[in-house]
Order: sequence, then C-alpha cells, then structure tokens
Amino acid sequence: MKVFTSDNAAGIHPEVLAAITRANQGRAVAYGDDEHTARATALVRAQFGVEAEVLLVWGGTAANVIGLACVTAPYEAILCAETAHLAVDECAAPERFVGGKLVTLPVVHGKVTPAAVRGALRGVGVVHAVQPRVLSIAQPTEVGTVYTLAELGALAALCREHDLLLHVDGARLANAAAHLGVSLGAATTAVGVDLLSFGGTKSGLLGAEAVVLGERAHARGARFHRKQGMHLASKMRFLAAQIEALLTDELWLRVARHANAMARRLADGVHALPHVELVHPVETNAVFARLPARTVAALHDDGYRFLVWEPDPARPVVRWMTAFDTTDDDVDGFVAAITAAPR
Repeated sequence: MKVFTSDNAAGIHPEVLAAITRANQGRAVAYGDDEHTARATALVRAQFGVEAEVLLVWGGTAANVIGLACVTAPYEAILCAETAHLAVDECAAPERFVGGKLVTLPVVHGKVTPAAVRGALRGVGVVHAVQPRVLSIAQPTEVGTVYTLAELGALAALCREHDLLLHVDGARLANAAAHLGVSLGAATTAVGVDLLSFGGTKSGLLGAEAVVLGERAHARGARFHRKQGMHLASKMRFLAAQIEALLTDELWLRVARHANAMARRLADGVHALPHVELVHPVETNAVFARLPARTVAALHDDGYRFLVWEPDPARPVVRWMTAFDTTDDDVDGFVAAITAAPR
C-alpha cells in the first residue's frame, strides 16, 4: 500500500460493510422513518446528549454547511481558522448556502486562540457591520493537532461571554477523542460545544456523517434545512446502518486508535532522519514533514502518493495520512523508502 494521501483513500471497514448488507434485507420506510435511523439517532444522542437534534447526511461538506445554516443568518459571520476546511476546501459552499460571511483567524499549529477570537469581535450591534454568530473550529485541526479539553473549555466560555455559538468540524473527531482518551461527547458537548459534525467517512464508512445540534443551537427548521440542502436521503437506512455500526462495540475508537498509532509509527520512523523535519506535533493520524524536493520527487516516482501541503522549490511541506487499513508493513516500507530516497 503506497497511498498516504488521505484516510478517504481507504475502503469500507468490514464491520460497516456487513451492517449495510444486513440493512439491505427486506423493505423499510423511506426518508428516515425506519428502525435503523431510530437506533442510529439514539446512539448519537447517547454520545452527545439526549436532547440533541440529529440529522444524518451523506458528506462532510453538507454536514458543516447544513449545521451552520441552521443557526446563521445572512447578515452574520462565522469565525474560523485561516486553514479551516470551511474557508479553504469547501469551494465557497458556506458562503453560497449559508449566506453569511467567513472571517478567518490566525492559528498556532492549526489552533485558534481566544486572543484571535477577541481580535475579530468588532462592530457588534453596528448596523453597517457583519455580526459575529459562530466560532467554528476543527477537532482535530487541519494539521492533525488536538485541542485539549482546557482549550476547548476556554473557547466555549469565551463564546458564551460574547453570545456566540461554538461549532466543531468533527470530520476526524474519533481520532481526536482517541488521542485525548475520552468519549466523543466528553471531547465536544460536555465542554460547551453547541453544534458539530460527527464524521464517519474518514473512519471507514461508505459515506455518512451526522449533524448534531445541542440545546443552544436547536433550530426550528433544521429538518427543512437538510431537505432544502439536498441531503434528505430517501433510503436513509443505509446511512443509519453505517453510523449504527460505527457507534457499536466502540468501532469508532478501535479504528481511530489504530490510525493514530500508524501515524505515530511513521513519525517515530522518520524523525531522526537528517533530511526530514516534522513541522507539527503528531497527535492523530496525520504527519506533516518538510523534506527536500528531490526526496518528494523520488518517492512519487517510486509510486508513493501523498499531498504536497506547502509547495516550495527546495523543501516543501508534505502530508502523510494513515487509516484503519494501514499496516505496520505499509508504514515500515514507506519509512525505508524515505530513508533511501535521494536528498
């Protein structure tokens, strides 16, 4: 296996595939009025809060955009990291479908700080200014680092002080919770997160995510936002079966621990190499490294696939990602190739 571009490159976890097959037996009521969806919703609420509104959708972009659309008016702003998926990788979907303004904030190793948030809180109540409404962070961040519970609590307290909602893009939330050694809810709603996207695709699902709206973020028209946003699946049972499998017997945790461990193995294997510089702490399933352009070219020529995160003619920064199906041999072979590559 030579593909380290993304955990999206992995297939479907066997337990998830088996759950889809079981859900394919017989008929079920459409549009979410089925037993699979009821069970999946109950499992999500068990993690994040019994009063939570839960909306299942196909993909991560929709999960973020629909969740934010539920709570944001067109004259309001969403504060987010300058590296956020919302700002960089969503093809302006938030601006188009939410209608508000994205205000980007500087980061430290991918993390937004309270000071950066305070610096963006200008023009509150001024009719000429966009009004801050939501702080959106990614957990883990775009560079694989993880907000501690204390850091999350500080951001949540700041949001409440200024009447903001705290949103988490949790495309890889399982990896962050595994790193922290806590439950999914303990890593989010228990410390003051108001709404979030719980990602499944990057944890081995075929394609299923959950929008979770807490009590402060409940929107009267949440279900209508999903429908208008084109993500009310007619055969909802197949999304639900995937989420159900992920939250049964702690599959989410087993998958995340393994992916994180493979990234740690990779980082440990290359950190002492003189031509490799790790540029961010390795806390989940992503390794960011700076290395010579000749090394990058040689690895690509050898068939290895990964992202060049920050292009540079001499020493670009690359991203290597692991997943549930990455093996020790995959990692060790990659380390050997990096070690032997020209510099």
